[in-house]
Amino acid sequence: MKETIHFYHTNDLHSHFENWPRIRDLLKERKKFHQDRGEAVFLFDIGDHADRWHPLTEGSKGKENIQLLNEAGYDAVTIGNNEGITFAHEDLHHLYDEAQFPVVLANLFTSEGERPHWVYPTYITSTEKGTKIGIVAVTAEYPAFYERLGWLVTPAKDELKAQVRVLKQKVDIVVFLSHLGIREDEWVAEECPEIDVIMGGHTHHTFEEGKLQNQSLLAAAGKHGAYTGKVEIDYDQVTRSVTRKTASLIETSRLKESPHEKQEIQMWLDRGKELLSTVEASLREPLPHHPLDPDSVLSSLLADALFEWCKADCAILTGGLLLDSLSAGPVTAFDLHRILPHPINPCIVELHGSELKEVLRQSQNQEWPTTVVKGLGFRGSILGTFVYKNITPESYTFKIGGEVIKADKVYRVATVDMFTFGYFFPEMQRAPKEYFMPEFLRDILKYKLKNLSAV
Repeated sequence: MKETIHFYHTNDLHSHFENWPRIRDLLKERKKFHQDRGEAVFLFDIGDHADRWHPLTEGSKGKENIQLLNEAGYDAVTIGNNEGITFAHEDLHHLYDEAQFPVVLANLFTSEGERPHWVYPTYITSTEKGTKIGIVAVTAEYPAFYERLGWLVTPAKDELKAQVRVLKQKVDIVVFLSHLGIREDEWVAEECPEIDVIMGGHTHHTFEEGKLQNQSLLAAAGKHGAYTGKVEIDYDQVTRSVTRKTASLIETSRLKESPHEKQEIQMWLDRGKELLSTVEASLREPLPHHPLDPDSVLSSLLADALFEWCKADCAILTGGLLLDSLSAGPVTAFDLHRILPHPINPCIVELHGSELKEVLRQSQNQEWPTTVVKGLGFRGSILGTFVYKNITPESYTFKIGGEVIKADKVYRVATVDMFTFGYFFPEMQRAPKEYFMPEFLRDILKYKLKNLSAV
């Protein structure tokens, strides 16, 4: 006896709810269609559904994202780095309290080495005809960030291989929900031929018709809900073998407009604003800002806040991190979120003077301020002009606190985590560093504005 099993998968929505009504309606419609025909159907999400750039996710601490997944009828999900390392420990610990689906994740533990009660390392389900499907999932490793938040993330590949060896003995089909990225998925396909399908995310790649590598079919659906992935597997229960597997993509923009979708999208934004309506400070005067203005009052204030919060020798950030000015009067949590939506943490980097001088020289690159930045947690547009605190740039001679930088002295430099990933400053990537978590830039600006209000 043979049966065709249908899988639909999403990944890296990043709270781009403008696409969600059509995706939700598609998934509900397809699930009902297959069930009415007596066919097996499963819905999976591969992580980074919740992104704190959107007011609804920020205001609800991600719980509204879980309600959306519940409503669509998902059968299993895993987490991405946006769920894993942008929420405080307790917020992630309770994120899935009302989930109506299992959270599958093999490589996350508490700092004491215990699996959280809300995760399954693997999960086994079955079709009505008795075909057993084993689901395994791991997420990308950011050990320094997870550790600061009270979690332990273990090597994904090692955990995956160990789980798959055991799982394969219990099931007919192995599905891997991977928030690792395309290169890692290709490695898994070579090293774990027991896996039938790898549904991937994290690097926002797409496979229009899947990619067959070794014994595994790779599938991926891009980012922000532009596509929904579909995988079909034919399984022969007599020979106990997969006889066919295919992957395809369904483009959201070509789907029928969902009834009331514009109203829903606006409703989610309004709900986020309501949840973030708390007044955090009050300004006697406006704080103007432009990302390319080296004398921006708001940029300078944010640099002050970063410098003080981190107890540093100096501070470096850019004007493009701030997306708008602040008006005089009450400043709400929504206002702070609007101008600093990034899930970006402050950090301290320890640099020798020779390394710091090289970083400062690079920051003088005249092309960088207008560079469009994508990724790295950045949710703005251009990088903006570099802003310094306790640093005096004089031609190619730099001073810290009025003193010329000493080559062999170690300086504590306050900056933002996106500058430590190596894309801009290799010196920062290699240097010892300390991340401040779970605080974001908007949290330290709130602290600074509250102090101003109290004066």
